[in-house]
Amino acid sequence: MSKSYDNTIPLWLPEKQLRKAILRIVTNSLEPGEPKDPADSTLYAIYAAFATPAQRTAMQQAFRDGIAWGEAKQQTFELINRELSPGRERFEALMAEPARIEEVLQDGAARARRWATPFLARIRAAVGIRKLS
Repeated sequence: MSKSYDNTIPLWLPEKQLRKAILRIVTNSLEPGEPKDPADSTLYAIYAAFATPAQRTAMQQAFRDGIAWGEAKQQTFELINRELSPGRERFEALMAEPARIEEVLQDGAARARRWATPFLARIRAAVGIRKLS
């Protein structure tokens, strides 16, 4: 998949849009009942990225058994949606509060500076670089 081809699946899409995006994944013309090769399937690769080893094994067998593309897409949607739902809810809540985003970023920057400043001073001293100001 490629963003330049407008065929990506953004992770935080609302559930209905996520389902539509997964259903639009291009597959070959093999009919239900015909064995399919998971190694040649973008749909399987996406499924495998979210699946446990046992789920991957089961889907590989389903492909060899000739699962219908619509069923494979539905199972892929259900797996991904189940995995992403908690994160999507947090993302939506966070995006509703831009001031909170800024607060979290500023807090993180302050904590990083507290750690990085003395560390960089030790590095500069170790390699003989004098203070810049």
